[in-house]
Amino acid sequence: MSTMPTMARFWCSLLLLWLCYLVLSPVDSSPVAIMHLPGFDGPLPFSLETGYVEVDESNGAHLFYYFVESEKDPKRDPLVLWMQGGPGCSSLSGILYEMGPFRFDIQGYRRGHPTLLYRPETWTKVSNIIFIDSPIGSGFSYATTEEGFKSSDTKAVKMQVVFLKKWLHEHPQFLSNPLYVGGESYSGMIIPSLALEIHLSNKESGEEPLLNLKGYFAGNPMTADRFDSAGTIRFFHGMGILSDELYENAKKFYPQFAKESCGGNYSDPPNALCRESIQAIDNRDTYQLSYVWANDEGVRESLGIRQGTKGEWKRCALDIPYTRDITSTLEIHSRLRREGYPALIYNGDHDSVFSFVGTQAWIRSLNLSITDDWRPWPSPSLEPINLRAKCLHPMNVGRFTTSYSTNLTYATVKGAGHTTPEYKPKECLAMFAKWLSGEPL
Repeated sequence: MSTMPTMARFWCSLLLLWLCYLVLSPVDSSPVAIMHLPGFDGPLPFSLETGYVEVDESNGAHLFYYFVESEKDPKRDPLVLWMQGGPGCSSLSGILYEMGPFRFDIQGYRRGHPTLLYRPETWTKVSNIIFIDSPIGSGFSYATTEEGFKSSDTKAVKMQVVFLKKWLHEHPQFLSNPLYVGGESYSGMIIPSLALEIHLSNKESGEEPLLNLKGYFAGNPMTADRFDSAGTIRFFHGMGILSDELYENAKKFYPQFAKESCGGNYSDPPNALCRESIQAIDNRDTYQLSYVWANDEGVRESLGIRQGTKGEWKRCALDIPYTRDITSTLEIHSRLRREGYPALIYNGDHDSVFSFVGTQAWIRSLNLSITDDWRPWPSPSLEPINLRAKCLHPMNVGRFTTSYSTNLTYATVKGAGHTTPEYKPKECLAMFAKWLSGEPL
C-alpha cells in the first residue's frame, strides 16, 4: 500500500490528467505569422497569418484560415471574408490561382517542389482578406468527431458568424474596418445567407462584437436552379454548342435532357459521364501543383497545420457529408436589397457553369429599377473607352456593367471562365477596387 497521503495522491492524479489533456486534446493555438514559405524565394513581401478558430466545441470543429493584410492601409482598408465554392473547395485555390498574393510558376515548373511567385494583381492591394476553408472538412478545416464533419448550408452560415466574432475578438484592431463577405460558384448560396445572418445578429441579438457589415459580392454565383440550369442551356445554344434542334428539345423535355448531362449541377455531378468530365477538368496540370505543394510536410509545417488532423489535402473535398438545405437565395437577395447593402454580382462571360444568362435572368426577377444603363467599362489592359461613342467596335470593349436601385452593381468580364480572376486578374482587380471605393465601374 502506498504511503503517499491521500491529498497528495489526489493532486498527483489531477496533474496527470491535466498533462494528458494538454498532450492529447487539440486546443486553439495562437495564429501563426508566416515570414517564409517553401517555394518562395526570400521573405514574403506581404503579411500572412494562418490559424484555426473553433466553431463547435462539442465536436471539436475548427475552421482553418489564411489572413493577408492589405498592402495599402490595413488599419482602414476593408476586411473581406472570401470563400470558395464546391461545397468543399479550399480557399487556398483562391489564393494560388485567383486573387491571392502569390501563384505558382507554372511555365517554369519541371518536377519536384513548385516555385511560388508574387502576384501583382492581388486583391490585397486594396483590402485585408481572410481566406476561409469552409465548411468543415474542406481544405485544412477539421473536426474531432464524425458528427462534427456533418454540415449543411445553414450550419456553414452559422459557423461563419461564430468564426467572424471569435476572429475579431482576437483581432480587435479590425473591428471598425468595413466588412464585406464574398466568393464564387456554390458559395453564391452561402454569401447572401451569411450577409443576412450577420445583419440579423447585429440588429436582433445584439451579441458583441457587432460586425461592421457594409456589403457583399459574388462571382459566377449559384442562386436558384430554375435560373442557373436554364441559363446553362441557353448559353450553350448561344455559343453554338447546341444545335437549334437540340435546344428546342431541351426546352420541351428538360428533365430528360438534364439526366443525360450535368444539367448545370457541376459541383455534385449527377451521373458518371458528367463526373468523369468534371474530374478531367479538375486534374489539369495547373491545379495538380496545389496538391504537390499543400501535401508537402514542409509546407504544412510552415502553415501551422496540426499534425494528425488532416489526411491528404484536396482542392475540392466533394465527398464531405453535406446537406444542401438552401435551395434558392432570391428572397434573401430581395431582403438585402431592401436593407440597402451594396452588392456586386459579376460573371466571366465564358462561364457555362453558372452563366451570365442565368445570372441576368435572376437579377431581372428581383424587379429592381435600373439606375445606370448597360454600358462598357474600361479595362486596365486596353485604351480608355469613349463612353459617349455611338458605335463601339467589339474588340475595343473590355467589359459591360449596369447598376440597379438599392446599390446592386452587375458586371461581366470578357473572356473569363468560371473562376473569373484566374482568367482576367488585372480586370478583376480594377473592378473590385472600383466597387469597394464606391465609384461606378
